Amino acid sequence: MAVTASSRVDLGVAARLFHGLSDPTRLSILLALLDGERRVTDLVAAVGSSQSNVSNHLACLRECGLVVDRPAERRQVFYSIARPELYEVLVASERLLAEAGHDVRLCTNPLMETGCGEDCDG
Repeated sequence: MAVTASSRVDLGVAARLFHGLSDPTRLSILLALLDGERRVTDLVAAVGSSQSNVSNHLACLRECGLVVDRPAERRQVFYSIARPELYEVLVASERLLAEAGHDVRLCTNPLMETGCGEDCDG
């Protein structure tokens, strides 16, 4: 029996993962973490958003198991990517975008817009 992608992965969970990665702020945070752990203040500067917005997105990423936090002295908390597989996905996406990013940017198919219209499963 042939093994297909759908038999190896729960597609609903996979879609949820990629939906989580589709938010520009969360993706910016994760890309900033490719260089190693960072404090919230470092991420605020890297992302160019407010502290509360970055903190809310970090909470989402932490709850979903994509980042971990490490308390440090003086009430500081350092964040890092939770799993090496996520690091690999992000680096691979950078390589893919270097090759196909122009086509993705020019894509006018409405299914590629934010949201999923009629094709959403929920």
